Amino acid sequence: MSANDTKPEHLLHLMVKEWELELPKLLISIHGGLQNFELQPKLKQVFGKGLIKAAVTTGAWIVTAGVSTGVIRHVGDALQDQPSKSRGRICAIGLAPWGIVENRMELIGKDVTRPYQTMLNPLSKLSVLSSTHTHFILADNGTVGKYGAEVKLRRQLEKYVALQKINTRLGQGVPVVCLIVEGGPNVISIVLESLREDPPVPVVVCDGSGRASDILAFAHKYSKEEGIINEAVRDQLMITLQKTFNSSRTQAQQLFVLVMECMKKKELVSVVEAMLKEGISHVLGSQDGKKNA
Repeated sequence: MSANDTKPEHLLHLMVKEWELELPKLLISIHGGLQNFELQPKLKQVFGKGLIKAAVTTGAWIVTAGVSTGVIRHVGDALQDQPSKSRGRICAIGLAPWGIVENRMELIGKDVTRPYQTMLNPLSKLSVLSSTHTHFILADNGTVGKYGAEVKLRRQLEKYVALQKINTRLGQGVPVVCLIVEGGPNVISIVLESLREDPPVPVVVCDGSGRASDILAFAHKYSKEEGIINEAVRDQLMITLQKTFNSSRTQAQQLFVLVMECMKKKELVSVVEAMLKEGISHVLGSQDGKKNA
Protein backbone atom coordinates (compact mmCIF):
# COMPACT_ATOMS: atom_id res chain seq x y z
CA MET A 1 0.00 0.00 0.00
CA SER A 2 1.21 3.49 -0.81
CA ALA A 3 0.08 7.02 0.01
CA ASN A 4 -1.26 8.64 -3.15
CA ASP A 5 1.46 11.32 -2.98
CA THR A 6 4.40 8.89 -2.66
CA LYS A 7 7.34 10.02 -4.77
CA PRO A 8 7.71 7.94 -7.97
CA GLU A 9 11.43 7.40 -7.35
CA HIS A 10 10.56 5.63 -4.07
CA LEU A 11 8.10 3.37 -5.89
CA LEU A 12 10.58 2.50 -8.61
CA HIS A 13 13.23 1.77 -5.98
CA LEU A 14 10.76 -0.66 -4.36
CA MET A 15 10.04 -2.34 -7.71
CA VAL A 16 13.66 -2.70 -8.80
CA LYS A 17 15.42 -3.31 -5.46
CA GLU A 18 12.80 -5.09 -3.35
CA TRP A 19 10.74 -6.82 -6.05
CA GLU A 20 13.88 -7.36 -8.14
CA LEU A 21 12.18 -6.38 -11.40
CA GLU A 22 14.29 -5.48 -14.42
CA LEU A 23 13.52 -2.13 -16.00
CA PRO A 24 11.17 -2.72 -18.92
CA LYS A 25 12.14 -2.23 -22.56
CA LEU A 26 8.59 -0.93 -23.10
CA LEU A 27 5.76 0.15 -20.78
CA ILE A 28 2.22 -0.64 -22.00
CA SER A 29 -0.27 1.45 -20.02
CA ILE A 30 -3.80 0.08 -20.49
CA HIS A 31 -6.88 2.25 -19.97
CA GLY A 32 -10.55 1.67 -20.69
CA GLY A 33 -13.92 0.81 -19.23
CA LEU A 34 -13.99 -0.30 -15.59
CA GLN A 35 -17.54 -1.67 -15.83
CA ASN A 36 -17.75 -5.13 -17.39
CA PHE A 37 -18.25 -5.19 -21.16
CA GLU A 38 -18.00 -7.84 -23.84
CA LEU A 39 -15.54 -7.88 -26.74
CA GLN A 40 -16.49 -9.50 -30.02
CA PRO A 41 -14.57 -12.82 -30.25
CA LYS A 42 -12.30 -11.76 -33.12
CA LEU A 43 -11.29 -8.53 -31.40
CA LYS A 44 -10.77 -10.32 -28.07
CA GLN A 45 -8.42 -12.72 -29.86
CA VAL A 46 -6.51 -9.93 -31.62
CA PHE A 47 -6.27 -7.97 -28.38
CA GLY A 48 -5.21 -10.91 -26.21
CA LYS A 49 -2.67 -12.53 -28.52
CA GLY A 50 -1.26 -9.20 -29.65
CA LEU A 51 -0.82 -7.86 -26.14
CA ILE A 52 0.93 -11.00 -24.91
CA LYS A 53 3.18 -11.23 -27.96
CA ALA A 54 4.20 -7.58 -27.59
CA ALA A 55 4.90 -8.01 -23.87
CA VAL A 56 6.97 -11.19 -24.30
CA THR A 57 8.99 -10.05 -27.32
CA THR A 58 9.81 -6.57 -26.01
CA GLY A 59 10.24 -7.30 -22.30
CA ALA A 60 7.41 -4.93 -21.45
CA TRP A 61 5.64 -4.06 -18.24
CA ILE A 62 1.85 -4.11 -18.56
CA VAL A 63 0.28 -1.53 -16.23
CA THR A 64 -3.46 -1.53 -15.46
CA ALA A 65 -5.87 -0.50 -12.69
CA GLY A 66 -5.37 -4.00 -11.27
CA VAL A 67 -8.96 -5.00 -10.44
CA SER A 68 -10.88 -7.86 -12.02
CA THR A 69 -13.45 -5.81 -13.94
CA GLY A 70 -13.86 -4.17 -17.33
CA VAL A 71 -10.79 -3.92 -19.55
CA ILE A 72 -8.59 -5.46 -16.83
CA ARG A 73 -10.74 -8.60 -16.93
CA HIS A 74 -9.91 -8.94 -20.63
CA VAL A 75 -6.21 -8.41 -19.88
CA GLY A 76 -6.53 -11.11 -17.21
CA ASP A 77 -8.20 -13.48 -19.70
CA ALA A 78 -5.30 -12.94 -22.12
CA LEU A 79 -2.73 -13.66 -19.40
CA GLN A 80 -4.69 -16.69 -18.20
CA ASP A 81 -4.75 -18.20 -21.70
CA GLN A 82 -0.96 -18.27 -21.92
CA PRO A 83 1.15 -21.35 -21.25
CA SER A 84 2.72 -21.07 -17.80
CA LYS A 85 6.16 -20.84 -19.42
CA SER A 86 5.43 -17.55 -21.23
CA ARG A 87 3.14 -16.27 -18.45
CA GLY A 88 6.08 -16.34 -16.07
CA ARG A 89 7.97 -13.92 -18.33
CA ILE A 90 5.25 -11.26 -18.28
CA CYS A 91 5.19 -8.52 -15.66
CA ALA A 92 1.62 -7.25 -15.12
CA ILE A 93 1.39 -4.48 -12.54
CA GLY A 94 -1.91 -3.36 -11.06
CA LEU A 95 -2.08 0.16 -9.66
CA ALA A 96 -5.42 0.31 -7.84
CA PRO A 97 -7.05 2.63 -5.29
CA TRP A 98 -6.92 1.01 -1.85
CA GLY A 99 -10.46 2.15 -1.04
CA ILE A 100 -12.15 0.10 -3.80
CA VAL A 101 -10.44 -3.23 -3.01
CA GLU A 102 -12.66 -5.96 -1.56
CA ASN A 103 -11.15 -7.81 1.44
CA ARG A 104 -8.39 -5.20 1.62
CA MET A 105 -7.88 -5.60 5.36
CA GLU A 106 -6.64 -9.14 4.68
CA LEU A 107 -3.64 -7.60 2.89
CA ILE A 108 -2.29 -5.62 5.84
CA GLY A 109 0.95 -6.88 7.36
CA LYS A 110 4.71 -6.57 7.18
CA ASP A 111 6.99 -9.36 5.95
CA VAL A 112 4.08 -11.80 5.93
CA THR A 113 2.35 -13.88 3.28
CA ARG A 114 -1.40 -13.33 3.09
CA PRO A 115 -4.00 -15.46 1.28
CA TYR A 116 -6.37 -13.30 -0.79
CA GLN A 117 -9.90 -14.25 -1.85
CA THR A 118 -10.48 -13.26 -5.52
CA MET A 119 -14.11 -14.42 -5.59
CA LEU A 120 -16.26 -11.30 -5.44
CA ASN A 121 -19.37 -11.06 -3.30
CA PRO A 122 -22.08 -10.22 -5.90
CA LEU A 123 -23.70 -7.77 -3.47
CA SER A 124 -20.48 -5.84 -2.90
CA LYS A 125 -19.86 -2.44 -4.49
CA LEU A 126 -16.10 -3.01 -4.23
CA SER A 127 -13.77 -4.91 -6.59
CA VAL A 128 -11.33 -7.78 -6.17
CA LEU A 129 -7.73 -7.66 -7.40
CA SER A 130 -6.96 -9.54 -10.60
CA SER A 131 -5.40 -12.92 -9.84
CA THR A 132 -3.45 -12.85 -13.12
CA HIS A 133 -1.35 -9.79 -12.24
CA THR A 134 2.11 -10.29 -10.79
CA HIS A 135 2.48 -7.15 -8.65
CA PHE A 136 0.25 -4.50 -7.07
CA ILE A 137 0.62 -0.96 -5.80
CA LEU A 138 -2.46 0.20 -3.84
CA ALA A 139 -2.86 3.98 -3.62
CA ASP A 140 -4.57 5.38 -0.53
CA ASN A 141 -5.97 8.90 -0.16
CA GLY A 142 -8.48 8.06 2.58
CA THR A 143 -11.51 7.55 0.32
CA VAL A 144 -13.58 4.34 0.22
CA GLY A 145 -15.50 3.02 -2.78
CA LYS A 146 -14.10 5.61 -5.19
CA TYR A 147 -11.60 5.57 -8.02
CA GLY A 148 -9.19 8.48 -8.37
CA ALA A 149 -6.60 7.95 -5.62
CA GLU A 150 -4.41 6.10 -8.13
CA VAL A 151 -4.59 8.49 -11.09
CA LYS A 152 -1.85 11.00 -10.20
CA LEU A 153 0.40 8.32 -8.67
CA ARG A 154 0.15 6.13 -11.79
CA ARG A 155 0.79 9.02 -14.16
CA GLN A 156 3.86 10.14 -12.21
CA LEU A 157 5.25 6.62 -11.94
CA GLU A 158 4.87 5.99 -15.68
CA LYS A 159 6.54 9.32 -16.47
CA TYR A 160 9.41 8.51 -14.10
CA VAL A 161 9.90 5.03 -15.63
CA ALA A 162 10.02 6.67 -19.08
CA LEU A 163 12.99 8.77 -17.93
CA GLN A 164 15.08 5.74 -16.93
CA LYS A 165 17.95 5.06 -19.32
CA ILE A 166 17.80 1.56 -20.76
CA ASN A 167 20.64 2.33 -23.15
CA THR A 168 23.02 4.70 -21.41
CA ARG A 169 25.34 4.91 -24.44
CA LEU A 170 22.54 6.26 -26.64
CA GLY A 171 20.71 8.00 -23.80
CA GLN A 172 17.46 6.19 -24.52
CA GLY A 173 14.63 6.15 -22.02
CA VAL A 174 11.85 3.57 -21.66
CA PRO A 175 9.23 3.92 -24.42
CA VAL A 176 5.66 4.20 -23.11
CA VAL A 177 2.52 3.49 -25.12
CA CYS A 178 -1.08 4.03 -24.01
CA LEU A 179 -3.50 1.26 -25.07
CA ILE A 180 -7.22 2.15 -25.10
CA VAL A 181 -10.03 -0.42 -24.95
CA GLU A 182 -13.65 0.82 -24.68
CA GLY A 183 -13.91 3.43 -21.91
CA GLY A 184 -15.94 6.38 -20.70
CA PRO A 185 -15.45 10.16 -21.10
CA ASN A 186 -12.46 10.15 -18.70
CA VAL A 187 -10.57 7.92 -21.16
CA ILE A 188 -10.75 10.65 -23.81
CA SER A 189 -9.10 12.99 -21.28
CA ILE A 190 -6.43 10.36 -20.56
CA VAL A 191 -5.67 10.11 -24.29
CA LEU A 192 -5.30 13.88 -24.59
CA GLU A 193 -3.02 14.02 -21.52
CA SER A 194 -0.87 11.24 -23.02
CA LEU A 195 -0.51 13.05 -26.34
CA ARG A 196 0.40 16.30 -24.54
CA GLU A 197 3.15 14.72 -22.44
CA ASP A 198 6.73 15.80 -23.10
CA PRO A 199 7.75 13.70 -24.91
CA PRO A 200 4.26 12.68 -26.11
CA VAL A 201 3.01 9.16 -25.35
CA PRO A 202 1.72 7.38 -28.48
CA VAL A 203 -1.81 5.96 -28.22
CA VAL A 204 -3.17 2.69 -29.65
CA VAL A 205 -6.97 2.52 -29.93
CA CYS A 206 -8.93 -0.77 -30.23
CA ASP A 207 -11.67 0.02 -32.73
CA GLY A 208 -14.78 -2.09 -32.21
CA SER A 209 -14.36 -2.37 -28.44
CA GLY A 210 -17.01 0.28 -27.80
CA ARG A 211 -17.64 3.76 -26.43
CA ALA A 212 -14.54 6.01 -26.17
CA SER A 213 -12.39 3.75 -28.35
CA ASP A 214 -14.92 3.70 -31.18
CA ILE A 215 -15.43 7.47 -31.01
CA LEU A 216 -11.67 8.11 -31.19
CA ALA A 217 -11.34 5.62 -34.07
CA PHE A 218 -14.20 7.35 -35.96
CA ALA A 219 -12.66 10.80 -35.46
CA HIS A 220 -9.26 9.45 -36.53
CA LYS A 221 -10.72 8.04 -39.74
CA TYR A 222 -12.60 11.16 -40.81
CA SER A 223 -10.45 14.01 -39.55
CA LYS A 224 -7.76 15.66 -41.64
CA GLU A 225 -4.44 16.97 -40.40
CA GLU A 226 -4.68 19.40 -37.49
CA GLY A 227 -7.97 17.83 -36.39
CA ILE A 228 -10.21 19.35 -39.05
CA ILE A 229 -13.47 17.58 -39.99
CA ASN A 230 -16.34 18.53 -42.26
CA GLU A 231 -19.71 19.67 -40.93
CA ALA A 232 -21.61 16.44 -41.67
CA VAL A 233 -19.07 14.34 -39.77
CA ARG A 234 -19.03 16.88 -36.94
CA ASP A 235 -22.82 16.60 -36.54
CA GLN A 236 -22.66 12.80 -36.61
CA LEU A 237 -19.89 12.78 -33.99
CA MET A 238 -21.88 15.11 -31.73
CA ILE A 239 -24.95 12.86 -31.91
CA THR A 240 -22.79 9.78 -31.24
CA LEU A 241 -21.21 11.43 -28.19
CA GLN A 242 -24.63 12.29 -26.76
CA LYS A 243 -25.99 8.77 -27.31
CA THR A 244 -22.85 6.90 -26.22
CA PHE A 245 -22.39 8.72 -22.92
CA ASN A 246 -26.04 9.68 -22.37
CA SER A 247 -24.89 13.28 -22.14
CA SER A 248 -26.44 16.68 -22.74
CA ARG A 249 -25.57 18.67 -25.84
CA THR A 250 -23.32 20.91 -23.71
CA GLN A 251 -21.45 17.92 -22.28
CA ALA A 252 -21.16 16.39 -25.76
CA GLN A 253 -19.76 19.70 -27.05
CA GLN A 254 -17.08 19.66 -24.34
CA LEU A 255 -16.15 16.07 -25.19
CA PHE A 256 -16.11 16.92 -28.90
CA VAL A 257 -13.53 19.64 -28.23
CA LEU A 258 -11.34 17.11 -26.36
CA VAL A 259 -11.64 14.54 -29.17
CA MET A 260 -10.65 17.09 -31.81
CA GLU A 261 -7.73 18.26 -29.67
CA CYS A 262 -6.56 14.63 -29.71
CA MET A 263 -6.87 14.59 -33.51
CA LYS A 264 -4.48 17.55 -33.79
CA LYS A 265 -1.85 14.91 -32.95
CA LYS A 266 -3.45 12.08 -34.92
CA GLU A 267 -0.06 10.98 -36.26
CA LEU A 268 0.61 9.70 -32.72
CA VAL A 269 -2.66 7.70 -32.65
CA SER A 270 -2.80 4.19 -34.15
CA VAL A 271 -6.13 2.42 -34.66
CA VAL A 272 -6.25 -1.37 -34.50
CA GLU A 273 -9.27 -3.24 -35.85
CA ALA A 274 -10.15 -6.90 -35.40
CA MET A 275 -9.64 -7.61 -39.10
CA LEU A 276 -6.31 -5.80 -39.53
CA LYS A 277 -3.38 -7.98 -40.52
CA GLU A 278 -1.10 -5.74 -38.51
CA GLY A 279 -2.44 -6.43 -35.04
CA ILE A 280 -1.73 -4.93 -31.66
CA SER A 281 1.60 -6.71 -31.26
CA HIS A 282 2.87 -5.11 -34.49
CA VAL A 283 1.78 -1.62 -33.43
CA LEU A 284 3.00 -1.91 -29.82
CA GLY A 285 6.27 -3.47 -30.91
CA SER A 286 6.81 -0.63 -33.38
CA GLN A 287 6.62 1.88 -30.51
CA ASP A 288 9.62 0.14 -28.94
CA GLY A 289 11.33 0.12 -32.31
CA LYS A 290 10.71 3.82 -32.92
CA LYS A 291 12.46 4.74 -29.69
CA ASN A 292 15.28 2.33 -30.27
CA ALA A 293 15.78 2.91 -33.98
